[in-house]
Amino acid sequence: MAEYIYREAKGAGAGSPLFFVFHGTGGDENQFFELAGQLLPGSRVIAPRGDVSEGGALRYFRRTGEGVYDMADLARRTDAMAAFVAARKAEGGSPVVGLGYSNGANILAAVQFAAPDLFDATVLMHPLIPFSPPAAGFSGKQVLITAGRRDPMASAQGTEALAAYFSANGGEVETLWHEGGHELRPEELRGAQAFLGRIAG
Repeated sequence: MAEYIYREAKGAGAGSPLFFVFHGTGGDENQFFELAGQLLPGSRVIAPRGDVSEGGALRYFRRTGEGVYDMADLARRTDAMAAFVAARKAEGGSPVVGLGYSNGANILAAVQFAAPDLFDATVLMHPLIPFSPPAAGFSGKQVLITAGRRDPMASAQGTEALAAYFSANGGEVETLWHEGGHELRPEELRGAQAFLGRIAG
């Protein structure tokens, strides 16, 4: 199992939500760490650092071009991340939730495809999944996808296809749009906070 470098904040108690946060390309374990405590107060936050460098920018898996993934590498690193999440989950915490932005959303989604029982709920911010995910069972799982209608990297069509995939496989899906591009906007964070509050509440 890959042993990721990660940052952790202890939860408020043994039964605290377990909250994994995944950074975007060029970020690190600090990118969303403090924000996570604001989005889901009292949670045990786990923020793993991507272990792939692309020109010095950290990522969670390799790609061969913009929007072109090294699928063999993605498969290996998805398995490694799923094992990492499972190990932290075994230490305690419920519900288990995840949030990722851009490349972080992509590895989070890939882990969900491979191991649909790991997470109870996820927030996928500007994900880009340029392949057809396998059928999986997401009954009882909740997913919030946030996106920009003019995102040059993650198309609106792709976002809608991903939402349809989760819904078709039994998940409860919400989609939150803004009129901009690939940037995170305050309304997304407010939406994520409201979504996570309902999950933890």
